[in-house]
Amino acid sequence: MMSNAEKYTRLIKEKAEKFGFDGCGISRAAFLEEEAPRLENYLKNNYNGTMSFLENNIDKRLDPRLLVEGAKSVISLKYNYFPQEKIQMDYNLAKYAYGEDYHDVVKSVLREMVSELLEEIGDFGFRIFVDSAPVMEKAWARKSGLGWIGKNSLLISKKRGSFFVLSEIICDLDLEPDYRTTDHCGSCRKCIDACPTGAIVSDKIINGSKCISFLTIELKDEIPSAFEDKLEDWMFGCDICQDVCPWNRFSLPHNQPRFSPNHHLQNADKIEWEEITQELFSEIFRKSAVKRAKLAGLKRNIDFINRTKK
Repeated sequence: MMSNAEKYTRLIKEKAEKFGFDGCGISRAAFLEEEAPRLENYLKNNYNGTMSFLENNIDKRLDPRLLVEGAKSVISLKYNYFPQEKIQMDYNLAKYAYGEDYHDVVKSVLREMVSELLEEIGDFGFRIFVDSAPVMEKAWARKSGLGWIGKNSLLISKKRGSFFVLSEIICDLDLEPDYRTTDHCGSCRKCIDACPTGAIVSDKIINGSKCISFLTIELKDEIPSAFEDKLEDWMFGCDICQDVCPWNRFSLPHNQPRFSPNHHLQNADKIEWEEITQELFSEIFRKSAVKRAKLAGLKRNIDFINRTKK
């Protein structure tokens, strides 16, 4: 006879597939012993740049049981955002920002999924996370077998590459854990060689303060002159280390309408980005992750790109 752990595990994975997730893996909720010294070293070297929030709640970041009382399992899920085609425009925009904010989209899908699970399983304790709160999502995804950590520090899957959003359900259900997969980067160093700012300092370690995504989104001050002519027209985020990854030749277009670009971005080549107004910015990016950078941040990035072009 099938145990509750087996039954619930099977049900959760069936629901994940039904709701459009490309992968679902499970780990036992426990202290991340392997990650603790890596996190300490990362912060010690100031690779987090001005992202001081990474220095907060270290205990919760390493132990999900401090986030959800009585937690027994971490359910890791990945949701594809690879677009049908690249937006044609004068500047580059990270693919995850083509449509609506992934935080909102994936969280709404997860809520629907959990709602059905509660109906079929009964009440259980849980919290949903989509790139939010102190959760080491890549570590949990790796532990659950969804992929391996590539040299660009991103989770990579043999079947689908790396263009997906990671999320978690930390819960008090006793579930059957999965097992991590093997590393398949081998001697490839395309991501390391392609990074124009040298942000990939060593295998699987990123100096966040040099990353184009950090410079164009998280950094609130002026972009340092050391990065002149190195942003390669990225006005928000960066996909370089993913675009060159051989495993992303297996990426397939997503099926989420909310990730598709709105009519403004479908005609982005007609927009005078250097002259964009607050009104137009708000209209284009009202539901987008780009609003995090605000108009001032986007203009700063565009001005820096144009000012430092050779």
